[in-house]
Amino acid sequence: MKSNVPKETFSRYQVFIIALLAFLQFTIILDFMVLSPLGVILLDTLHINTQQFGLVVSAYAFSAGLSGILAAGFADKFDRKKLLLFFYTGFLIGTLFCGLAPNYHLLLVARIVTGIFGGVIGSITMAIVTDLFSLSMRGRVMGFVQMAFAASQILGIPIGLYLANHYGWHSPFMLIVGVSLVVGVFIVLYMKPVNEHLKIKSDTSAFRHLTQTISKPVYIKGFLATVFLATGGFMLMPFASAFSTHNLGISLEQLPMLYLITGIFSMIFGPITGKLSDTFGKYKMFVIGSVLASAMILIYTQLSITPLWLVILLNVILFIGISSRMISAQALMSAVPDQQDRGAFMSITSSVQQISGGVAAYVAGLIVLQRPDGFLERYPVVGYVVVGSVLVTVVLMYLINQYVAKKGPNQHNIAPSAVAKTTDVEELV
Repeated sequence: MKSNVPKETFSRYQVFIIALLAFLQFTIILDFMVLSPLGVILLDTLHINTQQFGLVVSAYAFSAGLSGILAAGFADKFDRKKLLLFFYTGFLIGTLFCGLAPNYHLLLVARIVTGIFGGVIGSITMAIVTDLFSLSMRGRVMGFVQMAFAASQILGIPIGLYLANHYGWHSPFMLIVGVSLVVGVFIVLYMKPVNEHLKIKSDTSAFRHLTQTISKPVYIKGFLATVFLATGGFMLMPFASAFSTHNLGISLEQLPMLYLITGIFSMIFGPITGKLSDTFGKYKMFVIGSVLASAMILIYTQLSITPLWLVILLNVILFIGISSRMISAQALMSAVPDQQDRGAFMSITSSVQQISGGVAAYVAGLIVLQRPDGFLERYPVVGYVVVGSVLVTVVLMYLINQYVAKKGPNQHNIAPSAVAKTTDVEELV
């Protein structure tokens, strides 16, 4: 079979946008992911149980989901750069509150504030990518943007753990605030307006636009797929550090090494996966990643005391599978909405992801039990649930892939004027 090798190349401005969005995603993802390695510290320091910690994770997700739904009706009625700056500013303030929270209850409130703003940013980023890049390029774009996950492991999580061990659990949040300020300055100074979608005239009210987007059958399939996509990360990640230390025998001092090596390989394979998605097919890469991730989840959640090198190896393979699924799924999902619905669709998708992820995290907290010695029981049950959700998602993504194929390539391309000309931005990049 002849592969559809992408022939399009990135302009200099597009390269700048990819880098900017990747750094922005780094701060958002790190804000969520840092809770996983901090989990073992927070359980002891704040004297909370697994259910309470699951609620800390879920609070962000639920508030993010609610704000995403409320913002969906307005998402296509404003310049996406202005929306991005508004919600990113709120995210920065919420993260600052996390860094200042003195106890569990105020931390919970701070996570709600952070979620209200941070949960919408991912959908705005996706809408920007869809506006500025054609479908044949989006796998590569998602591959680079998803490097933020790996970067948060390579740089953020080890540094966050180091700061938490030496300066207290508040310090990683202050680190995120500092990095976010730098990213915000670059958005203000160098990012061009993203308003091509505003040229499509629409007299539809915000509420009607929201209801129309929610009610489209093909969009509903995308929302359902997102529900099951979110299950894996939100169920496994919150208790990963506690499982590694108490069940696998990995010390707190060894955790940074585990995340570092896993992150390096994830960063290497992210762009490779994105390019393969564009070349050989996004759904094919999704299926491959799903099979790989499922196999590793079933193995990993069954482990007991395990040598560090083997834990690292299994984590590397697991994260390659997970990143392959996410990159290809996001690239494929970006082709579903029409241009005038992109912001609303992405906002609702983000909300569905956050809410279903919040439910998954809370359910995981109910399933997992921690003994007085710290050992986590029933973690394999979480693995079975996650693998089941993976299988359902494979079916749903097949239906979405069929729709995208019938829709035709011309429906996915961007307008020529959507991307700033390189001649007026070369001095910036």
